Amino acid sequence: MEEKEEVIKVEDLKKDYGNGHGIFDITFSVKKHETFGFVGTNGSGKTTTIRHIMGFIKAQKGTVQVLGMDAWKDSCEIKKYVSYIPGEIAFPDLYTGTAFLKAQAELLKLKDWTYANTLIERLQLDPSANLKRMSKGMKQKTAIVAALMADKDILIMDEPTTGLDPLMRETFLELVKEEKQKGKTILMSSQMFDELEATCDRVALIFDGRIIDIADINALKNSHVKAYKVEFKNKEDYQNFKRTKYKIIRDQEKYFQVTVQIEDKDINKLFKSLTKYDVKFIAEVKFNLEKHFKDVLAKKGGENV
Repeated sequence: MEEKEEVIKVEDLKKDYGNGHGIFDITFSVKKHETFGFVGTNGSGKTTTIRHIMGFIKAQKGTVQVLGMDAWKDSCEIKKYVSYIPGEIAFPDLYTGTAFLKAQAELLKLKDWTYANTLIERLQLDPSANLKRMSKGMKQKTAIVAALMADKDILIMDEPTTGLDPLMRETFLELVKEEKQKGKTILMSSQMFDELEATCDRVALIFDGRIIDIADINALKNSHVKAYKVEFKNKEDYQNFKRTKYKIIRDQEKYFQVTVQIEDKDINKLFKSLTKYDVKFIAEVKFNLEKHFKDVLAKKGGENV
């Protein structure tokens, strides 16, 4: 299979603000047509990394390239191909959302408002409202419309669902999936595991300014290794099962529960073994991105995400 072009390439990126704050040795790439997620808590380094990619910050060390161009030196040229939703939205001194969107359309030389009007309708945005009096959610919707109506090849979004209610969050995620279907290359940061799991091909976990792991969503969902939670009706059976050779990845003695990790080929063997015990229930533990990353952090001796 032909290797896809790397649209965004970050290598050994460092920005040290002192006292352990900053980003350190950040390395990853986003391939053409890929949706790449960036997850981490506040202060983990998501925004700092994205601001380097956008050419707002000059790296102390390392390189950042977009479409083969230097993100710092060629930032003006790069912005011709990138739509951006910042983490902190600051609008120009215009009275209404409509005035802002019209100003953006003029910069983009956008003549056809069909898609912009569709976005406004789907996001239930009233662009005639006063920009300064808009709620955080309304400002976020306005920024989303401005970014998506530009219809550029690359979409970079820093926590774009901040301020959106659950219904609008789902609408936005549907829009991201549609942009992906159009062949866009997307980089999206979030603190919400579920929205990245629903939209992304790969997701990087950033913790204390360092990338801890990059997860391939499809590979994890389709892994030949499964996990099953088993609860026994009595302590004796619970203890007897624990003496077997099955790999127990979680043990909850209080509930007589164990979680067993097992390969597909051995699942029938496990079920047959369990017929010897008084089992209250057995259930497959479905793939979960948050759990995967917490397991990765635990192995590395880190704290919870």
